Amino acid sequence: MGNVAEVLAVFLKLGLTCFGGPIAHLGYFRREFVARRGWLDDETFTELVGLCQFLPGPASSQVGFSIGLLRAGWLGGLAAWCGFTLPSVMLLIGFAAITPSLGGLLGGGFVHGLKLVAVAVVAQAVWDMARRLCADHRRAAIALTAIAVLSILTTVYAQLIVISIGAVLGLALCRTATTSNSVRVSQGTHGSGISRTAGAIALILFSALLFGLPLLTSLHASPAVKVMEAFYRSGAMVFGGGHVVLPLLQQQTVAAGLVASNDFLAGYGAAQAVPGPLFSFAAFLGWMMMQAPNHWSGALLATVSIFLPGLLLVLAALPYWGALRARPSMTALLAGVNAAVVGLLATALYSPVWTSAVLSKSDFAIAACGFFLLTRWRVPPLAIVVLSALAGVVQSTLH
Repeated sequence: MGNVAEVLAVFLKLGLTCFGGPIAHLGYFRREFVARRGWLDDETFTELVGLCQFLPGPASSQVGFSIGLLRAGWLGGLAAWCGFTLPSVMLLIGFAAITPSLGGLLGGGFVHGLKLVAVAVVAQAVWDMARRLCADHRRAAIALTAIAVLSILTTVYAQLIVISIGAVLGLALCRTATTSNSVRVSQGTHGSGISRTAGAIALILFSALLFGLPLLTSLHASPAVKVMEAFYRSGAMVFGGGHVVLPLLQQQTVAAGLVASNDFLAGYGAAQAVPGPLFSFAAFLGWMMMQAPNHWSGALLATVSIFLPGLLLVLAALPYWGALRARPSMTALLAGVNAAVVGLLATALYSPVWTSAVLSKSDFAIAACGFFLLTRWRVPPLAIVVLSALAGVVQSTLH
């Protein structure tokens, strides 16, 4: 066992240097904790990754939390999450604070360039996820079904309905499809000090908040409860990676009139330029909300609320992961859910991302260049952010 200060120091360093998204984060984690420090072996690390990819929530943050938990107990898990998350949260709060002053020609061009970053990044996510998660005709059909359903539904529960349809279709059609290599579950994931009783309590708390917060909101609860419900539900419904949270947060903030559409996309573009988890975007949105709670209180509430469900599910699942992973029906269900998520993200690529950002041929050219630099040349996302922002400024001065 290690100590909490050690865990905090290592994850704070990672929180300041982990660029490139969740897959890159997992690569950093393996190098740091398996190859360099020997905190856990390859088998245990692989099983933690498999568990966190199976659950909704931000996979890299959940893996980091689990490593901290294994290393230094409950406080170690909290220290790992704080160290990995706070740098990106503070950077995005800083950007939110200066966003209102980014007016005028140059400021407008800079913000528009960040919106074009979002087009390139989300397009890359759709492309990569479609190749990985829709590798056969059945899963491709589920993704297309999700797109068709989303083109018709207007309810705020559209995403949840689509994910549920994907789960049902996965159980029916994907019994032989696999979404990842199955690994043997070792005793490593059970050495976290979490009893089955603690896991059950975490699951009860997760469910109570998921179903209780909407009930409180319907009873005309305070604005703080409404904000917590919106971000908690978004964090609880995310399958397939951080980018999938985009349509959920757009529905909960922009469509609800809490955050302006331009600010939303500019913040999402800025989130590509900071290290750490993409879920830190919630801090930007919490600061930018047009009504209280906003600024510091809004950022804190939104950040904690969006991460909380994923962390509770890790605590709930660790003691039961072996039995859960062994069931073929769970693999089939997950295959359907992930295919539906591809359709969900493809729909979000069109609206609000494309429709709000690509307004001219030059906008399309900037976004397309960003997409090809990301997918074919593997240019780091931070470089795409800088290039697109500069292109937006140049474009605004020429017009």
